[in-house]
Amino acid sequence: MSATQRDVKNRIGSVKNIQKITRAMEMVAAARLRRAEQRIEALRPYAGAIRRMTRQAAEAAGTEISGLPILAEHESEDAVALLLVTGDRGLAGAFNSQIIRAGLRAAREYEETGSTVAYSAVGRRGVSTLTFRGMAPVGYVGFTDRPAYADAREIAEALIAAYVDGEADRVEIFYNGYISPLTQEVRRETLLPLQQATILEDTEDGAEETDEPTGQHALVEYEPDPEDILARLVPDYVEISVYRALLESTASEHGARMTAMRNASENAGELIEDLTLEMNRARQAEITQEIMEVVAGAESLT
Repeated sequence: MSATQRDVKNRIGSVKNIQKITRAMEMVAAARLRRAEQRIEALRPYAGAIRRMTRQAAEAAGTEISGLPILAEHESEDAVALLLVTGDRGLAGAFNSQIIRAGLRAAREYEETGSTVAYSAVGRRGVSTLTFRGMAPVGYVGFTDRPAYADAREIAEALIAAYVDGEADRVEIFYNGYISPLTQEVRRETLLPLQQATILEDTEDGAEETDEPTGQHALVEYEPDPEDILARLVPDYVEISVYRALLESTASEHGARMTAMRNASENAGELIEDLTLEMNRARQAEITQEIMEVVAGAESLT
């Protein structure tokens, strides 16, 4: 076997080893994705109820919701807090990079209007990228594969404290929303102030956000006042919104990694076919050369 054939054979062996790894990672991501989907399904009824109650109480309170610091809308937006939800690991296609790009794009828009931007990031990928760019983010790492509600509470408490203390006039979150194993979309939501929160906008998940038939609304009397209820609900709303984003991001990451590893396995198979064809051609050329040498030798003896 010639040196060229040996090199190609070694490359084929290396690609086959990589293909085994990518197939194993695809299977692991698929198993974790199923568990993540189950957690999202289990959370949706509770998350929908909290969001619905908060929105209804805000509508009932009207202009009276500015009595408490957590409900007060700041006069200006000089400081903006952005939370970017990424993953702890890579090998998931554009999963991490598209969140970072969306967050940095929004930051530039705010900075052009004179606002300062403070970053928080979930996941080592987001923290390392923002740190490398000199953004000095507040980092939360080590749990993106299986986030717990306690993780969401820690993040939410820090964001609420920044808003109440006047360190942030607006709080936004960026994360990958899970649609299917093949499809994830970048979502941008406003958490605070409540008056501008995404929760008060018309939602697409109608079944989640309302339990009343179309055109019918229940008459609700609040005791104590709606603003007092809101003061208790808003922390829960922020926590559940962050937790939901973490779960959606986890499912999206597993889906993106499963798809990326499947594509890598398919590409490895195509590369193996090309290398095998190259090795066969090299072997054929070598055999042809040997035959020609034998024939030439035989002719020289006649």
